[in-house]
Amino acid sequence: MTLPRLRGHEEARAHLARAGVSGTLPQSVLLHGPSGVGKERFGLWLAQLLVCERPSSDGPCGECHSCRLAARVEHPDVHWFFPLPRPESASDRIRDKLEDHRAKELQLRRDRPAHVPTYERAPAYFVATIQTIQQMAAVRPAMGRRKVFVVGDAELMVPQEATQEAANAFLKLLEEPSADTTVIVTSSRPGALLPTIRSRVLPIRLRPLEEDDVFGFLLEEVHLAADDARRVARASQGAIGRALRLIPGEGGAGSTERFGDKGRALLLAALAANDTPRFAAAHAQAPAGGRGDFTAELLALGEWLRDLLAVASGAEDRLSDPEALPTLRRAVDEYGIHPLAVGTALDDLAAAVELA
Repeated sequence: MTLPRLRGHEEARAHLARAGVSGTLPQSVLLHGPSGVGKERFGLWLAQLLVCERPSSDGPCGECHSCRLAARVEHPDVHWFFPLPRPESASDRIRDKLEDHRAKELQLRRDRPAHVPTYERAPAYFVATIQTIQQMAAVRPAMGRRKVFVVGDAELMVPQEATQEAANAFLKLLEEPSADTTVIVTSSRPGALLPTIRSRVLPIRLRPLEEDDVFGFLLEEVHLAADDARRVARASQGAIGRALRLIPGEGGAGSTERFGDKGRALLLAALAANDTPRFAAAHAQAPAGGRGDFTAELLALGEWLRDLLAVASGAEDRLSDPEALPTLRRAVDEYGIHPLAVGTALDDLAAAVELA
């Protein structure tokens, strides 16, 4: 299996492809932008360009041996890292355990284009992982002239404000990289990175995708029905990662209707005149094993809130789901909902999604 092809970001691709071919690309790059817009996939595309045997200003050739290995995330000089939960039994073998977990997660990402990682414990970067990166960076490339590290969600190097060992260790790699090493860092919250890290990377902002890019991914890679794919793409706000979390069931199987219904149920519970429906909604959540589903429900609630905002502000022609108009009109009329209150609710929801 190979990774799904990169969607969108044509301007950034052209800029970095020219820099890569001309040899002017800095050794440390930060890809930042909204969550789910494909920053890590872009980083892997850039890594493929850097190890390609016949690169051009259009990008990697996609046909050489190095390109084929990179597309399968099997190139020995392309290393993809991402946050993982701490192993349950911490010991002197924590590096080995984290590497074993990373290998299994990489296989899932190779095999299933719609795979959305979910963990019961919050993922982070630990000093042990950064030490592994440092050790790999000290070794000469195995095949070509360059080795590339793609480090996703780098803001999670500082899971707690008082714990910066991982970030400080990573900083040493950025300060003294070997000439044959490129480090590609991604972050949805670059402000959470240490200022000393931000000062040593070239920042490239990736913007949300066009709706048709998300729609095409859902059709071709997830094999959703066209109506479902269009509905999810419209709700994704230009983020494939968000779209995947809106699809019920791991791997994108099933209809999107269930999460639309759950989003509506959460909204009605929030609008209820007493606390009973809210307690019922809270107790309906599984205490374990449902992190991904709960995130999808929160995102579905966000779509209902955005439609509620459209109705409350007199922009009914902008509803993502016109069939919801009667329900939303009744809610606005019955509760006297003000647009500013809905805006506050959306901000609170965004914070909740970050923690989910």
